[in-house]
Amino acid sequence: MNSMEFYAYHGCYSEEQLIGNNFLVDISMEVDMYKAAKSDSLCDALNYADVYEIVKQEMSIRSFLLENVCSRILDGLFESFPQLLHATTSVTKLNPPIDGKMHSVTVSQQRSC
Repeated sequence: MNSMEFYAYHGCYSEEQLIGNNFLVDISMEVDMYKAAKSDSLCDALNYADVYEIVKQEMSIRSFLLENVCSRILDGLFESFPQLLHATTSVTKLNPPIDGKMHSVTVSQQRSC
């Protein structure tokens, strides 16, 4: 799932906690698809809409560090989807408050079951 867009209040500086910023979230997942491939049923698959809702929920919780956001997203995914084998989550903050010209900063974390 690529470039999910959110406006959120993550950051160490008080201005970031008050004003907020634009973020992008990317998730790569390795899933046991055997049952879904045979049944052709969404009930047996990892539902992307449900993944999005987990990401949306975690992005709505203020954090000082993007590392914390990544970890919480992975926690939610592995708790919700038993067929999930491996996942990588990246959270990108656009226009970070750094003294210099920079498009974004990204933190990535991966986990296997």
